[in-house]
Amino acid sequence: GGGAAMNLGEVLGPRGERWEIQLKGAGLTPFSRQADGRKVLRSSIREFLCSEAMFHLGIPTTRAGTCVTSDSKVVRDIFYDGNPKNERCTVVLRIASTFIRFGSFEIFKPPDEYTGRKGPSVNRNDIRIQMLDYVISTFYPEIQEAYSDNSIQRNAAFFKEITKRTARLVAEWQCVGFCHGVLNTDNMSIVGLTIDYGPFGFMDRYDPEHICNGSDNTGRYAYNKQPEICKWNLGKLAEALVPELPLEISELILEEEYDAEFEKHYLQKMRKKLGLIQLELEEDSKLVSELLETMHLTGGDFTNIFYSLSSFSVDCDPSELEDFLEKLTSQCASVEELKVAFKPQMDPRQLSMMLMLAQSNPQLFALIGTKANINKELERIEQFSKLQQLAAADLLNRNKSHWKEWLEKYRVRLQKEVESVSDADTWNTERVKIMNSNNPKYILRNYIAQNAIEAAEKGDFSEVRNVLKLLENPFQEADVFREVKEDEEEEGATATAAAACAEETRSRLSYCSKPPLWASELCVT
Repeated sequence: GGGAAMNLGEVLGPRGERWEIQLKGAGLTPFSRQADGRKVLRSSIREFLCSEAMFHLGIPTTRAGTCVTSDSKVVRDIFYDGNPKNERCTVVLRIASTFIRFGSFEIFKPPDEYTGRKGPSVNRNDIRIQMLDYVISTFYPEIQEAYSDNSIQRNAAFFKEITKRTARLVAEWQCVGFCHGVLNTDNMSIVGLTIDYGPFGFMDRYDPEHICNGSDNTGRYAYNKQPEICKWNLGKLAEALVPELPLEISELILEEEYDAEFEKHYLQKMRKKLGLIQLELEEDSKLVSELLETMHLTGGDFTNIFYSLSSFSVDCDPSELEDFLEKLTSQCASVEELKVAFKPQMDPRQLSMMLMLAQSNPQLFALIGTKANINKELERIEQFSKLQQLAAADLLNRNKSHWKEWLEKYRVRLQKEVESVSDADTWNTERVKIMNSNNPKYILRNYIAQNAIEAAEKGDFSEVRNVLKLLENPFQEADVFREVKEDEEEEGATATAAAACAEETRSRLSYCSKPPLWASELCVT
């Protein structure tokens, strides 16, 4: 049913693994409707790089085999603002065990009682049975074998497993600050993979309400809403499996399994990120929450704060603590960055009109705006006003105070780890090792992708290759960035090119640092 995707077929690997090969952006399909079935360079590079980044972060994902562009052009209105431009057609070769989604089963949906809309294969239960049999026997063979004589039990076991896989997947996203951007049922994999990379984004400054998709006006797919919306999507899958799996069975599974599996996996991962490797204490959840609250209060960089924590010593003296506080606060938002973040987004006259409308005609207001959005705008105005009076030194002192308070709680928790082991040095070595293998140094930040895209649009693909190499080793310290060696005939190596590469190398080393101020202005729709 994809409007821009074409399946080429399947390949069986030497160990029996199944790979479905798919082209995205190769042209018209039977489902393209009024579109042209094409993808452009900018979106294709983002998908190519992010699917590989996620794989090397250890997060279940579809893969990208190749990204091929051409001189053919299509017209795209990037920001839907009436300013279209010509962009180069590009095709990504995608690879996964299967591209079947939750939404694949919604083609059987009966007419909606409010809209009258229905699935194109309504009443074709024979196809639903065939597709469900295929999915379970092919991708969940152990479930097929265990329940071969009872289809209801088999289908319930399958739904339980995809519920738990989805919960673990979202927990992994939350732990690296990844926002998908468009979590509808068509973008949920039936085998628990991250699928369809569109307006995704990795968080820079920690904000639980971060929205990566510039066209998500209501925040439906915000960072903190991802666990909730994925559970909602599982509910829609449950509805689509009726009558093969009665709703009373699937709804009970969803309520019993999803939240518990998410919380369990999330806390397990967070313990590793904090180096809590010896004990599992009830207080750990609160410590994580307080860390995130401190990050939010100080505008801390999500990735770099976690990465820095491995160098915190449980027995540091006051001088070492001050040095570490300097290190942490250097990863917090500056006054200038906060001004950009809290800049009011509504025209004052529009806001005033909306506030009056909310009072005089609540029904009409409910149709064109939400109370939450208005409250958020009022909060932005208040914060922005306070920032006008805030000196950089005052912000630094305030941030240090917040971090000092949390670090004392962290130190006390680490001390309990030390007291539970016989060799503190061995424990600390293992702690640092586990933290450094769970807290990436490099992620695909939007501005890194943007730099690669802009170079590629000018015909220079070395930046894409360099970033790919970086993302293939996200946890490793890159003391010297290894340039990708190009074929001399293709690239025409010259002294000028070498100088350009050296300059690129210097800029690449900053890719593990806090993003530049202009990065906050990037909009992906």
